[in-house]
Amino acid sequence: MFGLGWTEVGVIAIVAILIFGPKKIPELGSALGKTLRGFKEEMKNPSEETSPEEDVKS
Repeated sequence: MFGLGWTEVGVIAIVAILIFGPKKIPELGSALGKTLRGFKEEMKNPSEETSPEEDVKS
């Protein structure tokens, strides 16, 4: 996972729990998941507002 070993992942998890608290971690994970899902959908189906044809006007 990103070139990190289990020890590093464990230390990061412990620090995150100490900073945010165990009750806030699931909320942060949920918000991150929704954000990544929206980003992935936008990459697959770009909206008409940001189409490349509009950006290249002469």
